[in-house]
Amino acid sequence: MNTVYVVQHVRDEDGPDEDVKMIGIYSSPETATAAVDQLKSQPGFSDWPDGFHVDAYPVDKDHWAEGFVDL
Repeated sequence: MNTVYVVQHVRDEDGPDEDVKMIGIYSSPETATAAVDQLKSQPGFSDWPDGFHVDAYPVDKDHWAEGFVDL
């Protein structure tokens, strides 16, 4: 099964909203980590270096199949 690696940055300022940025989708954990390493020193990201997340996703598979409740 093929897997992609999604890099996002989340800035949570202890308020009701988060600022989520989709950085990119990569073919390996190494290229995803290299992207994070490059961006950590950039303006804005350098203020929130722990906001990066790398998640592995198998392709051709549902990742949220339970539905949702509108609050």
